[in-house]
Amino acid sequence: MSSQTPHDATSPATANYTEKLWPNFWGWVIVLGLSAASVLIFIPISPLAGYIAFFVMLLGLTGLLVATTPTISVTADTLQVGRAQIERKFVGAVSIYSGEAAFEQRGRKLNGLAYLCIRGWIKPVVKIEITDPADRTPYWLTSSRNPEYLAAALGGVTPVPSEQD
Repeated sequence: MSSQTPHDATSPATANYTEKLWPNFWGWVIVLGLSAASVLIFIPISPLAGYIAFFVMLLGLTGLLVATTPTISVTADTLQVGRAQIERKFVGAVSIYSGEAAFEQRGRKLNGLAYLCIRGWIKPVVKIEITDPADRTPYWLTSSRNPEYLAAALGGVTPVPSEQD
């Protein structure tokens, strides 16, 4: 589930984009399963304790999942990915990776200084070059369900070289 609002994504000066990296269906199933498991722990005490534990765990885990869901936000002046924020003037080349190429970007081609906002349940990634000379971070790598919209809001995609980089 993502919410995107690309408004005039062709003009970087007026581009607006927002996406929440919500967990997929199975993430919510796991929350439900862990909550149900708490019933098994407390039901020997009393059925009421088991049901209370279920609802407390369900509310707690749901709250934790919602609170830790990162947001990608592009405005005319800033780019925010999760907790990180940078001025748009320091955003360089933008590349989209999917499939095996995304797997390689998240793995063996990853720079140790890169900022990551990756979610395992979202396969495509967007690589955003950082051009701030005062920042040692070479690029940000973020998961996105709508990488084309994100890249368009940032000014378009820079072609990825066909050779292994």
